[in-house]
Amino acid sequence: MQLSNVIQNLSSIDTFRRYGKVLRVIGLMIESKGPKASIGDLCFIYLDRAQTKKVYAEVVGFRDENVLLMPFTNLNDISPGSMVETTGKPLQVKVGTSLIGQVLNSIGEPLNGSELPKGLSSVPTDAEPPNPMQRPTIKDKVEVGVKVIDSMLSVGTGQRMGIFAGSGVGKSTLMGMIARNTNADINIIALIGERGREVREFIEKDLGPEGLKRSIVVVATSDQPALMRLKGALTASAIAEYFRDRGMNVMFMMDSVTRVAMAQREIGLAIGEPPTTKGYTPSVFALLPKLLERTGTSEDGTISAFYTVLVDGDDMNEPIADTVRGILDGHIVLDRELANKGQFPAINVLKSVSRVMSSIVESEHITLAEKVRTLLSTYLNSEDLINIGAYKRGSNPQIDEAIYFYPKIIEFFKQAVHEKFTTEETVQLLSTIVKEGE
Repeated sequence: MQLSNVIQNLSSIDTFRRYGKVLRVIGLMIESKGPKASIGDLCFIYLDRAQTKKVYAEVVGFRDENVLLMPFTNLNDISPGSMVETTGKPLQVKVGTSLIGQVLNSIGEPLNGSELPKGLSSVPTDAEPPNPMQRPTIKDKVEVGVKVIDSMLSVGTGQRMGIFAGSGVGKSTLMGMIARNTNADINIIALIGERGREVREFIEKDLGPEGLKRSIVVVATSDQPALMRLKGALTASAIAEYFRDRGMNVMFMMDSVTRVAMAQREIGLAIGEPPTTKGYTPSVFALLPKLLERTGTSEDGTISAFYTVLVDGDDMNEPIADTVRGILDGHIVLDRELANKGQFPAINVLKSVSRVMSSIVESEHITLAEKVRTLLSTYLNSEDLINIGAYKRGSNPQIDEAIYFYPKIIEFFKQAVHEKFTTEETVQLLSTIVKEGE
């Protein structure tokens, strides 16, 4: 049977190998004469005549009849006349359950230099988001083990949330807590554009051996070329999709989507795209929805996602933050002022929202969360008057109530890094606090 299939398809088999040669290198780009290739195709650039040394590159554009390539590694040793061979297809990565517990680079190879396990499947890094008519609605909640999120910003299986914060406010530590405490089947974590020092610190301290045992980590450090940082995000998304398509509930985390946008900006500027808002090219704003829509629900499984957004100068309205916030199903804002006061996680509940919370939790839970929000808002609106002593106790019953509850609520929001609570424990604890004062 297999032989007859081969014979039938013999006429359509392409037996040619297509080559071109490097003409020039301009900035980050390599321009070559040939080979015949399409946008997104993977190519090899050979550094010696024996074709023993090669670098990976991808077709990112064309100039006249020449091919524009972006390398996965640095440009050293590439010279005019270096041979270019096309594979005729986009980059594919190897995926399987034996990768769980591994730390990979952007093209799916183990970061420690070891060999890939046997029995893996090949999947393309680029994939289309699921058809919206084939996406089931979000009905169940996923537990993340962080009190303030599970009680005030409940997350559904297949929901996509943004974590918005400036540098040094606790994004990585919060991600580590979620990875260790979640009840999802597997974690896929993408560290894009991180400092090299922080990668090992995150894996050993924030994630820990317990978290790594049920995770696959994809790493592209800040010193790597723009294409490697971009491919890191696409590779991690493809791995998450592989496990989702096998019926699993995946917890996907990316730190940070801002650095993915910066990588795409570098590529866009190198091939001649015009800079628009804050120097970002049009392709950046085309990439973001394509990337973020790949996660979510499907008919087979779900990908619940947390994307961190590094906001410049704590400006929550900068272009990338604004675009991402409009695509995702909710956002969590980490506040530097709260972090400076010693509150961890430094989540500003009043500035954060989960757009599907009302559909996935009980009415009693909703009532409790709304009550706490009202108390917080009332206290913070009158905080200046209270602090300078201008408010007289008894003048306003709502403010009196807020003054009584505020320290108890803030104490509830605080959580040590290695503490873990179930959603039931969290809601019960908050309910007890609120009912004590009634």
